[in-house]
Amino acid sequence: MSIDPREKIVLFIDGANLYATSKAIGVDIDYRRLLAEFQSQAYLLRAYYYTALVEDQEYSSIRPLIDWLDYNGFTVVTKPTKEFTDSAGRRKIKGNMDIELTVDALDMAAHYDHMVLFSGDGDFTALVAALQRRGKRVTVVSTLSTPTPMIADDLRRQADFFLDVADLAKTVGRTPPMERAPAVDRREAVTEPVGK
Repeated sequence: MSIDPREKIVLFIDGANLYATSKAIGVDIDYRRLLAEFQSQAYLLRAYYYTALVEDQEYSSIRPLIDWLDYNGFTVVTKPTKEFTDSAGRRKIKGNMDIELTVDALDMAAHYDHMVLFSGDGDFTALVAALQRRGKRVTVVSTLSTPTPMIADDLRRQADFFLDVADLAKTVGRTPPMERAPAVDRREAVTEPVGK
């Protein structure tokens, strides 16, 4: 990584984008190790995690992760998704967090030297350029290792540094759990007596 140990850094994680990227390369991110990795590089001022939540669901599969992050050193920023019907009559759900991330990154700019942006979304190119005009260095974390790159070319070119999630996963990743084998019915299990 190209982080000066004297720098104050802030992580801005586009949750949906990082999730899609890590799934595309077949790794899970260990968020405890992710924090430790960046804390070992420089002074980690704050780690933000942005995600939209479907509010009307009784159980959200992302809720345990959000709660864990919130209790373990991340500043979690959420908002409810919006449901709408497109022109073809299909039900769609929208939950973009780009504006929230951008506003926070600009608001915090006076307090950090280096922004680490976990997203490949080309919409962030203007944000990266605005931060660079303020003297900030920007590392973008995404991947080029998938058949279709998960990072917009203009964002990668604008950033000061690019870090591939596939490389980062060597220190902060774990292989996703395999599908669990069906449970063995203990009543049908045949056991040999001890000593035979």
